[in-house]
Amino acid sequence: MKPKIFTTVPLPEKVEKNISEYCEIDKWTGDRSIPRHILLEKIKDVVGLYSTGVGIDEELLRHAPNLKIVSNVSVGYNNFDLEAMKRFNVIGTNTPYVLDESVADLTFALILNAARRISELDRMVKEGQWGKSDDDKEYFGVDVNSTKLGIIGMGRIGKALARRAKLGFNMDVLYYNRNRKLDVEEEYGVKYADLQSLLEHSDFVVLLTPLTPDTYHLIGEKEFKLMKKSAFFINVSRGQTVDEQALISALQNKEIKGAGLDVFTKEPIEPKNLLLQLNNVVVTPHIGSATERTREDMAVRAAQNLVAVVTGKDPIDRVI
Repeated sequence: MKPKIFTTVPLPEKVEKNISEYCEIDKWTGDRSIPRHILLEKIKDVVGLYSTGVGIDEELLRHAPNLKIVSNVSVGYNNFDLEAMKRFNVIGTNTPYVLDESVADLTFALILNAARRISELDRMVKEGQWGKSDDDKEYFGVDVNSTKLGIIGMGRIGKALARRAKLGFNMDVLYYNRNRKLDVEEEYGVKYADLQSLLEHSDFVVLLTPLTPDTYHLIGEKEFKLMKKSAFFINVSRGQTVDEQALISALQNKEIKGAGLDVFTKEPIEPKNLLLQLNNVVVTPHIGSATERTREDMAVRAAQNLVAVVTGKDPIDRVI
C-alpha cells in the first residue's frame, strides 16, 4: 500500500501525477484555507504534508503520529516550530532558488511604482482628474536611476536585485547582512555597510531578511528616523520584520517619502489598516512568487522533496 499524504493547496496536474506514482493523495478542495480542526483530523494517518504557511507546532505533530515530512511550497519556513519538529523527528523542507528572479522583479516593480507614483496617478486618470490642473508638478515623481539602493539581507534575492539595480539602473548599492558577501561585492561592485549607515545614506531601502527572533521588528521607529526624508521603504520579506505602527507614523509625519509593501503584520490586511489610506504607499497582496511559471516550479520542487522523504531518500531542500 502506498504511503498517504495530505495537501492543503491545489496541485498542478503534472505534480499530482508525479506524487501519485508514489503516494496516495488526500487533498483539501475548499475555496478557503483549511480550518484547523479539519486539518488535524485529516493528518492522523498521513506520512507527508504538502502545504503553504500551515502552522507546524506541537499540537499538529501530536495529531500526526506517522508524519515524516512537511513540504512547504515556499522559501520561508517561519511557520515551522523547529524545536517541536526535532522532538517529533519530522523533516521540514522549503523551495529556495526557483522564486528568486520573480521576487526580485516584484521588488523592483514596487521601487518604480512608489517612486514614479504609478498606482496613484493611475487612479487619478481613471477617476477623470487628468487635466483638472495646469501644474505638471502634480504628476512629478522621483528618478530611480543613478540613486542609492540599500539592501537589508543579501541572499539570493538580494543578489538578483543588486544585479538589476547596478546593470539596469546604474544605482550605487549598499547592503547589510550578517556575513559579508565578498563574491557579490566583487561581481557587482556593491558595498557592505552597517545598518545605521545604510539607512542614513540610501534613497531606497529594501528589506529582504527572513523572519527570525532576531529580525522581528528589525525596522522600527528608530530606524525610520535614521532614513532620509526623501527615502522610500520597500518590504518583500515578512510583515513582522517591521513595526507596522512605526511605519505608519513615519509615513504620516513625512519622516520618509513613501513605501512599497508586499507583506503585512496581518494577512490579508484589514480594510481599516491606515496603510490603505495613504497615497504614498503602494501595496500588493503578498505576490512575490505569484507567476504561473514560478508557482509551478515551486510545486515541482516541493513535490520532489516530499517524494524523496516518503521513499526513504534525502530531500533536496531540508531545513530541519
